[in-house]
Amino acid sequence: MTFGQPPLLQALVGDEEIAAFFSDEADLEAMLQVEAALAGAQAEAGFIDGAAAQRIADTCDSFRPDWDGLARGLAQDGVVIPELVRQLRRAVGEAHSGAVHKGATSQDIIDTSLMIRLKAVAAVLGSRIDGLSDALGLLQSRDGMTTLMAHTRMQRALPFTARDKITTWTGPLRRLRAQLDSRGAEWFALQLGGPVGTRGELDGSAEAVPAGMARRLGLNLTPAWHSQRDRIGDFASWLSLVSGALGKIGQDVALMAQNEVGEVRLAGGGGSSAMPHKANPVAAEILVTLARFNAGSLGTLHQALVHENERSGAAWTLEWMVLPSIAVTTAAGLRHAQALVTHLAFVAKPEI
Repeated sequence: MTFGQPPLLQALVGDEEIAAFFSDEADLEAMLQVEAALAGAQAEAGFIDGAAAQRIADTCDSFRPDWDGLARGLAQDGVVIPELVRQLRRAVGEAHSGAVHKGATSQDIIDTSLMIRLKAVAAVLGSRIDGLSDALGLLQSRDGMTTLMAHTRMQRALPFTARDKITTWTGPLRRLRAQLDSRGAEWFALQLGGPVGTRGELDGSAEAVPAGMARRLGLNLTPAWHSQRDRIGDFASWLSLVSGALGKIGQDVALMAQNEVGEVRLAGGGGSSAMPHKANPVAAEILVTLARFNAGSLGTLHQALVHENERSGAAWTLEWMVLPSIAVTTAAGLRHAQALVTHLAFVAKPEI
């Protein structure tokens, strides 16, 4: 998955592990989990019979879609769910087809699929932040007492140590990691509201069914939030802040690696086609690029907060286009930052 970038460029700015969560296959798998959880929770609440729920679960587990049909349906309807439900009902069979997707709307399935996958994305990113923090800790233990020259407004200021410099890198990462732990449950929430977000089609099961679904899917139980996109905007902000923290590291390293400064040494720098003596700080530079890309993308994503009335096809589609790129970019930054820190050494300057 390239998210608009040429495939070759993905080696530099992409991340296959995180991109896989936004593939058509991953999305379909999660949507089928949601349909099965919906049926299971409805049977538990007495809204549909148990045989229907079991048949739906079995069908979701073995379902093989007509991908071309799904693509045509998406182009026609603007969402994939109407065609997916048609195919799923055929696979379930006439006896239980009426129980498929009962009381739900397309947005319930699509948003909840996204939440399942974003929760998994966040777990990967949290682990990568932990790994980067550990690497920075090792660097600080080894080189922390190296004397450097602090710079304010790009001018020489006063001497300080590599430990002081690294502290400016680890502080934001520590706080962002804590935010993920404290706010993840709030971000990754079940979506179930029915056609207009009132859960009215669930009759007397409007509380039991969402509770059962949330439990089955491991998501936060909240009221329906169809046109309330702040949790997605907030998570995207967190992603961009991570990228920004990494961009700060990259910018500092690129400046310190200049020949005229020479405060860090990078193993395995990038080469030049014309100047073989060079070792370009590629990983540091790309961290700056990715931070700037996500900062701009976040503004676009926040445009999708503006939903007219109870549902917006325009805002929703914009969100689908932008959010995966922000997540993939953040992951790419963490991957590059880990490599950068691993190959970084501070250099003592005797003249300081």
